[in-house]
Amino acid sequence: MANGTGRFPTTRVRRTLNTVLGGLVKYGVAAPQLHLLTTRGRTSGFLRSTPIILVENAQGRFLVAPYGPVGWVRNIRGDGFGTLRRGGWIELISVTEVGPERAAPVLREYLDHPRAACVGDHFEVSPHDPIGAFEKIAANHPVFEIVRSTTVRL
Repeated sequence: MANGTGRFPTTRVRRTLNTVLGGLVKYGVAAPQLHLLTTRGRTSGFLRSTPIILVENAQGRFLVAPYGPVGWVRNIRGDGFGTLRRGGWIELISVTEVGPERAAPVLREYLDHPRAACVGDHFEVSPHDPIGAFEKIAANHPVFEIVRSTTVRL
């Protein structure tokens, strides 16, 4: 984690960037892998949204938490569901957290993605490291598999 306390510091610049990215995703003009993830706050009940890169491969569809167990991770662990939005489509999703063996190749693919370059310094490994190195850091970067989804057009 960036500051050694287990939390990623959310700066004013990061919040502004997330708001701009969220708007672009909401209107469907961002990169195809970017989605707006919305979860319900586990204590407040309020809806919280954050832009996220969706990893899709032959093994499934995955959400990756590059900054560790941040708010959306704690929320989705509590509920097990959320929504993904992109343009005029909303997808209701149900997720399950995967173990280190299943998470390792997803983390490697995530880190190798060009859009993830800005978070590379929050990982303790590089995309060229052996898969075992990714298994060791999997607990620091939770991965959730989308196990069920329903898509709705707005």
